[in-house]
Amino acid sequence: MMLSSPLVLQFPLSMTDEQFFEFCRMNRDLRIERNKFGEISIMPPTGSETGNRNFNIAGQLWVWSEQDGTGICFDSSTGFKLSTGAQRSPDVSWIKLSRWNSLSPEEQQKFAPICPDFVIELRSKSDDLKPLQEKMQEYMQEPGIVLGWLIDRKNKRVYIYRPQMSVECLENPDSVSGEEVLPGFVLNMSKVW
Repeated sequence: MMLSSPLVLQFPLSMTDEQFFEFCRMNRDLRIERNKFGEISIMPPTGSETGNRNFNIAGQLWVWSEQDGTGICFDSSTGFKLSTGAQRSPDVSWIKLSRWNSLSPEEQQKFAPICPDFVIELRSKSDDLKPLQEKMQEYMQEPGIVLGWLIDRKNKRVYIYRPQMSVECLENPDSVSGEEVLPGFVLNMSKVW
């Protein structure tokens, strides 16, 4: 099985945030991100199995979030503008309401200039691991991020990222705890593997 990586496009001219937003809107069927160097990545669509697993993860987080009431969830089609200028779309993310509500309605309508408190990236069996690890490290440099999970379905591992800490790797866990960041949230991994 070949590993897949995003297609990286380089443009001779840089796009403004508004132009990039319009570019993404015009190509809404594609999953597009831009790194801090202005390189645009177009990610291939996930296979049906990975899409189902990602939906299950998002569903579990949403149920917890609705009960908890302190934040809101976002799916993989949501773009966020990071402090470096990169525009990223985690597979699943969560932001505290107090941080989200500090944004203007205009900021909330486009790629919100905020890094989520919590992000999840899901590696499908055909994804290359290195770009996902680099993306997680990029999140960990952002103000506001508190916790990130890189779920590696291929090797049944969960990499736990926390700012200014070493990455922790769990081997084939039955569940993963949201710790004090998401009190009471436990992701059941049986529906993910």
